[in-house]
Amino acid sequence: MDTLKILVVDDEARMRKLVRDFLVRKNYEVLEAADGVEAVDAFYGDKNISLIILDVMMPRMDGWEVCREIRKESKVPIIMLTAKSDERDEQLGFDLGVDDYISKPFSPKILVARVEAILRRSGAVGGDDVLKAGAVEIDKAAHQVKIDGNLVELSFKEFELLTYFVENQGIALSREKILNSVWNYDYFGDARTIDTHVKKLRAKMGEYGSYIKTIWGMGYKFEV
Repeated sequence: MDTLKILVVDDEARMRKLVRDFLVRKNYEVLEAADGVEAVDAFYGDKNISLIILDVMMPRMDGWEVCREIRKESKVPIIMLTAKSDERDEQLGFDLGVDDYISKPFSPKILVARVEAILRRSGAVGGDDVLKAGAVEIDKAAHQVKIDGNLVELSFKEFELLTYFVENQGIALSREKILNSVWNYDYFGDARTIDTHVKKLRAKMGEYGSYIKTIWGMGYKFEV
């Protein structure tokens, strides 16, 4: 398989190097841009970019402007980096079609994990139709789940939720992020619907329901 290209956009050279080093270790090819104008030029100059890691605060053209420009032409996955942890900024990012949102400072390992999860969901990597995590085996093509070798009947949303958890192992997921990803952006109900689905899912998973950890005040994390 061809090496996937990731564009890293940040006005801090030290930050670009940190992210690049971790991505290169995972065999990604990394392109760099020091501001928004360079980012747009790099994007239009190479149509094979698989994902963009984009800082918000930059000179000449900020991350929001870059995102708007790219979304006119492409649905390439975008992860936004910001020094702020403002919910309004996060909502703006999702409204613009951002795929994920990470506040600085962050763990490079978590960033790489999110990169890999998004690329799996976008179909860029791991054309595997079977996901495995501990006693859980998910056959995406057949839309079936086995727990400890036994078939388990799940509703459509329970299946989607479990698949999302397994694809994002070890990552803390907020309820809003889960709603946006599993229920998509057209769901306007109460986030407590997630808690209801998680409760049912845990019950159907039996002893392995403990894989789904509760992060109080935030959401959930799937961890074997």
